[in-house]
Amino acid sequence: MGVIRGINHIGMTVPDIEIATEFFKNSLGAKIAYDSQTLDDQPRGGPLVEKLLVIPEESYIVKKRMLTIGNGPNIEMFQFYNVHSRKPLSLEDYGYTHLSFYTDDIKKSYQQMKEAGGQPLSNIHANTRFEDTEGNGTVYFKTPWGSLIELQTLPEGYYYPPYSESEVFIPDEKQSSES
Repeated sequence: MGVIRGINHIGMTVPDIEIATEFFKNSLGAKIAYDSQTLDDQPRGGPLVEKLLVIPEESYIVKKRMLTIGNGPNIEMFQFYNVHSRKPLSLEDYGYTHLSFYTDDIKKSYQQMKEAGGQPLSNIHANTRFEDTEGNGTVYFKTPWGSLIELQTLPEGYYYPPYSESEVFIPDEKQSSES
């Protein structure tokens, strides 16, 4: 079996890549790595793409962009023509429901996210069991297009139950300050 090193990127469909990019830049310090599909390119669709990507007939990818935020994972955004679904997932839906970003300063990150157009769903509050160490905090936001983003801080890390098989990754402070 191959060795998995970690998550490379998370795919996210947005209604407008330019608006989403500005939101991620202003709220989380995102940077554009590259655009692999632009409006100048032939839209990506048709029977083969529909089969490979499990998208409905007549849907076409018109923009695709890779963003970097801190030290990973990357976010690959898609913008479609002829979208069949316009409702973002909620936390109770099956599938990938939110992105969580680790922050060293949750109050500052909260303010940046709010100023960029994110809608906080609550004030910053305590994390749940195994994440409720000293100085912890979490809060969910809705993006301007309705996706969920969580901001989280755990300056004292996690604690683990006896059955734990591993420890949860926390980005290295030195690595994120070099980004």
